[in-house]
Amino acid sequence: MASLFEKVTRAGFRVLGAQSPEKAGELAFWLFCRTPPVNPRRKKERAAIAKARGRMAEAEMTRLTTSSGSVATHMFRPAADRADGKRVLIVHGYGSRSDHMVAMADALVATGKTAVCLDLPGHGASSGRRLHLGTAVEAIDAAWRQHGPFAAFVGHSFGGPSVRAAAAGAILHVPARVPDRIVTIAAPSDMGDVFIWLGKRLGLGAAAQRAFERQVFRVSGRPLSEFRVDRMLHDVRLPMLAIHAEDDKEVAFSNAEAIAAIGPHVQLVKANGFGHRRIVSAKPVIAAVAEFVNSGRLGAEIVDLPLCGGEGANAASAVQSPTKRRCA
Repeated sequence: MASLFEKVTRAGFRVLGAQSPEKAGELAFWLFCRTPPVNPRRKKERAAIAKARGRMAEAEMTRLTTSSGSVATHMFRPAADRADGKRVLIVHGYGSRSDHMVAMADALVATGKTAVCLDLPGHGASSGRRLHLGTAVEAIDAAWRQHGPFAAFVGHSFGGPSVRAAAAGAILHVPARVPDRIVTIAAPSDMGDVFIWLGKRLGLGAAAQRAFERQVFRVSGRPLSEFRVDRMLHDVRLPMLAIHAEDDKEVAFSNAEAIAAIGPHVQLVKANGFGHRRIVSAKPVIAAVAEFVNSGRLGAEIVDLPLCGGEGANAASAVQSPTKRRCA
């Protein structure tokens, strides 16, 4: 059932849309781009950030300038005798921050990689309160110019289409930044679906919805229809890994299937039981990412990471290989 706030918001957009669909579309896009407060509100999130604080303090933080302000990168280096000279860019999702990606970074560092975590605009230690694919790609471009080139991109949730757009050169005023391989975790395959979902929540009429979607062309130079994985990566045929949980309640598993359908260069991993957010710190998921980043392949086209009778640390510790079942 819709809350009173949602009902009032929908009513307001209906009135505005009847008077000026264009203004309603512009306001909807402003809301779409508005990032949540940086200070966490939920107890679990505060605890997760507190847990990562010590490791984050050990990282080398750099502030980079973009058109939207400044963005922060956090570099985690391997020991000199373990370093292989390759770097990996890790990009979090909407409403998240690099602190939540520390376990992923540490796993890559253990294999000799230098891991660079990027705080997207309006998140973590970066400035601003505005984020869309254009500003995300500008941030990735800034990280590439400072720390790249990167052997791999790893993107969770909104970070997934962000790294794909960066590799494809989908934002016309930003050059393509193509790594050797890409990993997406719990990522949407079609940004058009996201716009339709928000338009319905706001109660936009057809004309206002079209005006809302036209804002994408204004900031990217391309229509929204181009930000679909099969179109965006049509000419980018590098090894890709799509990891997703069938129990993800925020981004449907069908998105991973759509990503995998673009060609045989994409492998699909089912990480069932880890949902949308826990998935980035799940041990078998991290192991699969590290294996793929290092080799560009996994042992099977579709790998169903087992839970072994339960979720979390016990389940994860039962997995000795991300490509084989080891459950009793």
